[in-house]
Amino acid sequence: MHQIDFTCETPKMLLKSSIAQNSQGKGVLPPDRKGNGMRAFERLLQYVQVHTSSTEVREGTPSTERQRDFAKLLEQEMTGMGFTGVSVDNHAYVYGTLPATPGLESVPAIALIAHLDTIPDEDYPGFGVKPQLIRNYQGGAVALGDSGRVLDPEMFPDLAGCIGHTLMTTDGTTVLGADDKAGIAEILTACEDLVRARIPHGRIEVCFTPDEEIGHGAALLSLERLNAAFGYTVDGGDVSELNSETFHAAGADVRFHGVNVHPGEAKGKMRNASLLAMEFHAMLPSGDQPALTEGYEGFYHLTSMRGDVESAELHYIIRDHDSAVFQARLGIMEHAAEVLNERHGEGTVMLEFRSQYRNMNEILSQVPEVLARAEKAVIAAGLNPKHVPVRGGTDGSQLSFRGLPCPNLGTGGAGFHGPYEHITAENMELAVSVLKNLVSLRDDTGNGNCDTILTRSLTSREI
Repeated sequence: MHQIDFTCETPKMLLKSSIAQNSQGKGVLPPDRKGNGMRAFERLLQYVQVHTSSTEVREGTPSTERQRDFAKLLEQEMTGMGFTGVSVDNHAYVYGTLPATPGLESVPAIALIAHLDTIPDEDYPGFGVKPQLIRNYQGGAVALGDSGRVLDPEMFPDLAGCIGHTLMTTDGTTVLGADDKAGIAEILTACEDLVRARIPHGRIEVCFTPDEEIGHGAALLSLERLNAAFGYTVDGGDVSELNSETFHAAGADVRFHGVNVHPGEAKGKMRNASLLAMEFHAMLPSGDQPALTEGYEGFYHLTSMRGDVESAELHYIIRDHDSAVFQARLGIMEHAAEVLNERHGEGTVMLEFRSQYRNMNEILSQVPEVLARAEKAVIAAGLNPKHVPVRGGTDGSQLSFRGLPCPNLGTGGAGFHGPYEHITAENMELAVSVLKNLVSLRDDTGNGNCDTILTRSLTSREI
C-alpha cells in the first residue's frame, strides 16, 4: 500500500455554486451560473449531486422519474446557452440543436450523445454523492473519506498519468457519476466554447438518453428528431481511446423444475431443482467468466440465482466480440439444457434467451470515415489514438444498427460503477478539445471540411 501523504477536500465551490439537492435528490440550477462559461469540471461537480440512478425494476422509460428531473435541468441550461429546438420528450430524452455557422449549413449534421443515468439502483448506491478534490495530485493512494477504502495506483495504474492534475474522487460510499455525467458536461462545454469563440462548425445535434445502464438508452431515441448523418457517444474512459467494437450480447434465463417429497422417502422420487441448477452451471466452461477474461475474450456471467427443491432459477448474461463464437456460446447452453432434459425428463429445464445488442463494428466497418474523423480529432488534441474494444455495450451499439453509425469516445474517467470512480479536470478539458476538433475539422487545404467525402460515403452505403 502506498503512503497517503496529502489531504482531500470537499469542494467549497459546491456550497455556493452547486446544484442544490432537496430531500428527493432533485436539483435546482443556481441562477447566477446557468451557461456562464463554466468548465466541464465545474459542470460535473454540479451534476453529480443530482440523483439519477436507473432501476432494473421498470414499468416504462424512464425507469426512474429522477432522470426526468435532471433532463428538465439540462433543458433549462441548454436553452440559456443558445441551443434551438430544445425539448424533453415523454420518455425523458433531451434534444437540442446547435445551428451551423454561416456557410456550413449543408455539411452533414453530427450527433453527440451521452446518458443521464449513472448506475442501476440494484448495483451500487448513487444517492448522496460527496465528491472529493485533490488539487495538484502528487501520486500515491487517496483515502476515500472515512469509508476505509483507498484509491490506490496499484489497482488503478491510470493514476500515474494524473500527477499534477486536479483529481475528483468519491468519498467511498457511492459512485461518482462521471459515467456518464462527465460526457454530458464535456458535450455542453464544447458547444459553449464553439459559440463563444465563433468556431466554424456544421449543425450539431445533441441528445441525452435515459436508462443506458439497463440497456434501454437508445431504444426510444427518435432518429427523425435527431436528423444526423452520424454520431458519437461520449461514454468511454481514457480520452485517447476510440471504441468501435462492442460485445455481442444476450441474456439467458434458465428455470429448473424439481419434485419435492419427504427426504426419508426420496429415493427414486425426489428431483432437487437446486442440484439441477448446479449441474447445469458445471457444464459451462469454468474459465469463461468475467473475473478471468479480458480484451476480446468472452464470458458467461451468472448475475443472480434462486432455488429450493421444487424450483430454481439461474440468470446469465453472455458476451463475446466474435459473432460465431457468440453463437457457439449460446449453443453450449442449449446443449446443456438438452442433456439435462434427456436425463431427467422433458420440461425439467426451460432455457430462454433475450437478445440485448450486437457488435457495432459490423456497421462501423462499412463507414470507416466516421472513425477516421474521430482519430483526427484525438490527434489534433495532441494524443495518440488507441483502438480499444468495449467489454460491454454503448447506446452506439443499438444506434449503429438502427441507421446512425456511432462509435464511442472517452470522457477521461476511470473506475466506473463503484466507489473507486475518478476523473481529473485536465482530462475533461482534453475531452472537450477532442469534441471541438471533431465538429470543426478542416481538410488539408483549409477549405471546407472533412464532411464532403463523408457525405458521399454515407449516402452510397447500405446501413
